[in-house]
Amino acid sequence: MKFLDQAKIYVRSGDGGAGAVSFRREKYIEFGGPDGGDGGRGGDVFVECVDGLNTLIDFRFHQHFKAKTGMHGMGRNRTGGKGDDVVLRVPVGTEILEEDNDTVIADLTHVGERLLLMKGGNGGFGNAHFKSSTNQAPRHANPGLPGEEKWIWLRLKLIADAGLVGMPNAGKSTFLASVSAARPKIADYPFTTLHPNLGVVEIDGRGFVLADIPGLIEGAHDGVGLGDRFLGHVERTRTLLHLVDGTEEDPGETYRVVRGELAAYGHGLTEKPEVVALSKVDALTPELRDEKAAALEAACGQKPVLLSSTSGENVDLTLRMLQRAIDSDRAEEANTVPQVPSEPWRP
Repeated sequence: MKFLDQAKIYVRSGDGGAGAVSFRREKYIEFGGPDGGDGGRGGDVFVECVDGLNTLIDFRFHQHFKAKTGMHGMGRNRTGGKGDDVVLRVPVGTEILEEDNDTVIADLTHVGERLLLMKGGNGGFGNAHFKSSTNQAPRHANPGLPGEEKWIWLRLKLIADAGLVGMPNAGKSTFLASVSAARPKIADYPFTTLHPNLGVVEIDGRGFVLADIPGLIEGAHDGVGLGDRFLGHVERTRTLLHLVDGTEEDPGETYRVVRGELAAYGHGLTEKPEVVALSKVDALTPELRDEKAAALEAACGQKPVLLSSTSGENVDLTLRMLQRAIDSDRAEEANTVPQVPSEPWRP
């Protein structure tokens, strides 16, 4: 299934049904009178967060969603039925934005969340509604109110506990494939991942979700290469694993370039806990290991992990460091949740 993380769609709620103009005509009834019923309400537009979806591909070829118009009122004081609703089913982590692609309407992060996006128009009053002592035979009714309409953007941000960042060919996909059942494309020639991948990682009987995104290059925030839009998929992570290719000539400069792109993107990515690893160390001599590790440590301010996804060197250590960072962030989050003081008991 093709991965699609952004879609623009048109939505419209239903118009209200028109009220009816009708009069009673019954045998043996001396006086008739108005009996036109009200129109039904138009259908609403809902957005529902469901399980089992991980892409917005359903909105690639179906981009117009219109709720049904309410039924018109009828004689004998019969009210029209409500128009059918439209329910947009989206994956967990979907943001709904206005047409400017900047103003967030809602952010759906849990299965079962349901948002009333647009209400249908109210039905019009039938002529029975206008009967009075001075107007006993009204011959007019109201039309239904029109529904709402707009273009909106759907943007998917994958929900993961940890995220992989780094330059293209830093070994991110290889690391994900070595620690999870995910099978991203891996080859012995240079290329970059084109769409995000998720994998479930297990270490010491526990597990967390790891996200791999396309690599960043200098100028990505200005649209160079694949750009930096994919960084949205690591916005929700609790920690980042920054992989720096050990075969690069200057690992310190490579680290600074990626950090600069994270800072340019914003959204708090540079404030997240970070584990830094020098990857592909199996291809380095002991002297080069020490030299590259020292250069990277000078750039990032912490001792990097010497990592090789191919040989398995320090893979478990890296996972344990990520798990500790995730646990620490969860504990901090739990401690910052305000406690509502309970009022003293009173008889």
